[in-house]
Amino acid sequence: MTTPVTAGGPRLGLRANLAQFTLLVVVNALVGGMLGQERTVLPLLAEDVFGLTAYTTALTYILAFGATKAVTNFLAGTLSDRYGRKPVLVAGWLIALPVPAMLAWGPSWSWIVAANVLLGASQGLTWSTTVIMKIDLVGPARRGLAMGFNESAGYLAVAATAMATGAIAEHAGLRPAPFLLGAAYAALALGLSVLAVRETQGHARAEAARHPAGPNAQLTTGEVARRTGFGDRSLSAASWAGMVNNLNDALAWGLFPLLFALQGLSVAQIGVLAALYPAVWGAGQMLTGWWSDHVGRKHLITAGMFLQALAIGLVAAGSTFGVWSAAQVLLGIGTALVYPTLLAVVGDVAHPAWRARAVGVYRLWRDGGFAVGALLAGAIADLWSISTAVWVVAALTAATGAMVAVRMRETHPRGAARTEETSTGGPRRDGTGRGGR
Repeated sequence: MTTPVTAGGPRLGLRANLAQFTLLVVVNALVGGMLGQERTVLPLLAEDVFGLTAYTTALTYILAFGATKAVTNFLAGTLSDRYGRKPVLVAGWLIALPVPAMLAWGPSWSWIVAANVLLGASQGLTWSTTVIMKIDLVGPARRGLAMGFNESAGYLAVAATAMATGAIAEHAGLRPAPFLLGAAYAALALGLSVLAVRETQGHARAEAARHPAGPNAQLTTGEVARRTGFGDRSLSAASWAGMVNNLNDALAWGLFPLLFALQGLSVAQIGVLAALYPAVWGAGQMLTGWWSDHVGRKHLITAGMFLQALAIGLVAAGSTFGVWSAAQVLLGIGTALVYPTLLAVVGDVAHPAWRARAVGVYRLWRDGGFAVGALLAGAIADLWSISTAVWVVAALTAATGAMVAVRMRETHPRGAARTEETSTGGPRRDGTGRGGR
């Protein structure tokens, strides 16, 4: 069972904080739904409504989204440490409010790009903050499980909304009806964040008090950025792998629907394929996050990157709905192995005093992959073909799996005995790998 860290102070652990944890899972599902409203409809909107034929131009909304979200992720960690988690979460939802209307009625492509700048800022603040708050609440022993639930909720909502908007667009057109879901999500999430979500920064301070003070606990933001991006072998490998993972997602988001449309699939079929990958990804994370708490992080990440590479190659080689469905399932499994586990690595290695900033830096790298993917895949597709772009990304993903195998250290010993958090501050047997530098 979970015991208080200090008398009358915050209690760490999933069981002790189940109500708030569950509420944050719901809020993050709404964050995912805001992203899901675009997955099926927007690539088709670029071509059918706005007449964009150059792939690089058509993917500018992903570039705008990814670049903004990456920078805002970094700011979210710093702002959460300075002002608290809840104000950052609420600010993110306020920014999201105009996005559905801009997508539904924007008169030019520049409006769509501007909406994705706002969406990226909102997602960076809201998704980063729900990650940080869940890590705060659960403490070290269930970190992988917590990230599994968080990312599962978000991407199951992406999948469900992508399928729903595809079905709506099939019957009511590409605009405005599909984006009314996003308007409802934003209003509900803002209300929950203001009225029901509680601040969790005290939980992080309570956990930090259990760790001895020293130079590792007193890092500037610049030092955190260097350690997470380059200096620490495990943190930097996680950052690079996260960037390539979201590069893959940019490819799936921006070019897969166009590839499927070129082969004559209907909007509804494209919606099914657009939903299948995040659905498997989302559901799988409930298992893989927990699994990484028991067998370790590194091998799940390595296997996941190689499986993603195989799936992306299968998309390039395929030409039928059945083959592409199988590829989307494999891509979802590979991403489920990687996504919560990378976040758990960051939580393992980073000291609680600068963990929120480390999460922000990691997510800066990871979501920068959207921008890199939009530029790389769009340029290759314009120069050669969509299939060539897909093959190049498959090769890059395989190379990243090899990099993780060589560079990353295991941050959570496989099969380590688990213990609940205690108030003693004594030696832990939960193997969070603080020495995995």
